[in-house]
Amino acid sequence: MREFGTTIFAEMSALAVRTGSINLGQGFPDTDGPAAMLDRAVSSIRDGFNQYPPGPGVPELRQAVSEHRKDHYSLDYDPDGEILITVGATEAIAASVLALCEPGDEVIAFEPYYDSYAASVALAGAVLRPVTLRPVEGRFTFDPAELRAAVGPRTRAILVNSPHNPTGTVFTRAELEEIALLCREHDLIAIADEVYEHLTFDGVEHIPVATLPGMRDRTVMISSAGKTFSVTGWKTGWICAPPGLIRAVQTVKQFLTFTASAPWQLAVSYGLRHELGWVSSLRADLQAKRDRLMSGLSAAGFDVYRPAGTYFVQTDIRPLGFTDGLALTRELPSLAGVVAIPTQVFYAHPERGRHFVRFAFCKKDEVIDEAVSRLTRLGKASGSAG
Repeated sequence: MREFGTTIFAEMSALAVRTGSINLGQGFPDTDGPAAMLDRAVSSIRDGFNQYPPGPGVPELRQAVSEHRKDHYSLDYDPDGEILITVGATEAIAASVLALCEPGDEVIAFEPYYDSYAASVALAGAVLRPVTLRPVEGRFTFDPAELRAAVGPRTRAILVNSPHNPTGTVFTRAELEEIALLCREHDLIAIADEVYEHLTFDGVEHIPVATLPGMRDRTVMISSAGKTFSVTGWKTGWICAPPGLIRAVQTVKQFLTFTASAPWQLAVSYGLRHELGWVSSLRADLQAKRDRLMSGLSAAGFDVYRPAGTYFVQTDIRPLGFTDGLALTRELPSLAGVVAIPTQVFYAHPERGRHFVRFAFCKKDEVIDEAVSRLTRLGKASGSAG
């Protein structure tokens, strides 16, 4: 793990604290989730749910997840053998890769990718095979020929992240059908990271890959409460998959964290059953924040890509005269008092993303406005310097 070092999120968040900069880097909201759900967590603590819950998860949450999958996607998962509660989606991804991939197996992932993907694959002794997402007509997508060429005799799984962090792409049905076809043809497992499933904009639909023909029984479907309910610190996630895959992942998970915190699980079960209206309001609010930040970044001189989902706006820094996102983001606190994330760190081929920088819009409007004001000064300064 030496090559991985400290995550870019830890580095940039520490930089924000040290310099007093506005943090538009790490994707965590600066407001809380639904009050009644928070109260349920408090009451669960006071009611004595403070010891180890069952390894697979509290029955109430497994049942609530099962109901949610059926209501939203017409997917039927048995809460007593096809659902596993995890310590956030990050553990779910790591445990799935460790359980299902042997040393030397190959795992396809779309770059740029969430940084834990490469680390999880390395821990399993497997090999990451990246397929690059590139801008086409304003959104990031992949070349089906490149995806097909990435499949080899040792390919075991495809990591499918949609809505996609960090590009904001939501894979279309046609794109998912390309992925599903390869999975069926080559007997591959889809490990589907869908933590932003409810945070899509402009009427764009999130389509779980498990809903496509032949995919339900070869997909590990992962989501969590953190992004859906603005409680990223609760670290409460889940996996839905057929019994054989669930047993494999749980065998690994029990030696990682054993189980997840009981009070949060009980509160999330309440949220899934009673607070999805709040989530709809959150989605509308985030869409407005996205537009607010996009307008400001465009005015500041960035080229801006319109995300269809997630918390993030992807920008091209070259119109401002910069070419290296990592160098710029390390200097951005002193230049403008803002912290962002250099997208190149999410690539196996960093040069393909060197000119992209990611900004988070899951912040209060006044925070976005102040950040934009500071970045506008950066744009003016770079323009006058040019």
